[in-house]
Amino acid sequence: ARLLAEEGSQRERTRALIEALDLDIADPDTLRIECFDVSHTAGEAAQASCVVYEKHQMQSSQYRRFNIEGITGGDDYAAMRQALTRRYQKVLRGSDHPDGAGDMATVPDLVLIDGGKGQHAVAREVFAELGLDHLQSVGVAKGEDRKPGLETLFVHGRNQPLQLAMDNAGFHLLQEIRDEAHRFAIVGHRARRAKARGRSTLEDIAGIGPARR
Repeated sequence: ARLLAEEGSQRERTRALIEALDLDIADPDTLRIECFDVSHTAGEAAQASCVVYEKHQMQSSQYRRFNIEGITGGDDYAAMRQALTRRYQKVLRGSDHPDGAGDMATVPDLVLIDGGKGQHAVAREVFAELGLDHLQSVGVAKGEDRKPGLETLFVHGRNQPLQLAMDNAGFHLLQEIRDEAHRFAIVGHRARRAKARGRSTLEDIAGIGPARR
């Protein structure tokens, strides 16, 4: 009974998000959302994440990470451009290409960008360059002092930024997806940084050094 109740609640959150963003989605059960975030430490070991929400739940088997190379350290715009280009070039290659097979050839209904107006503008440029300008996208800018609930949404096709009520079910879903992309990016970045420095992430735990590790 609890499981059924949770599934029903998640469906309602999906519907609420579609309504809040005024998405042209006939069947909420088919909604696919991909969310991107970039993580680095002062430009070191930059890595982007792509997480997937589909069938009313996070699809961890479809998550992807992109090692960012060949850009100026700390250039988040260039990092996001590289990640989006690499991801959606696979859509253009089609499922008959080895690199474009499976879920990576799937076109999402909505792309979330963890970032403000500038990051979202970069995403729109990439989509235009790839001939995917029809993709719907939203930039999720952090609120004042990064306080959850104060995020501003830059929705493609809207002239003005959008702020949803803190108790909006669709907004809660959007936050959950964004936070998962953030978590996945940080985990990957820390592992890559540790490998580059020749140390284990276990050493990030207080009281654990090389010997105990």
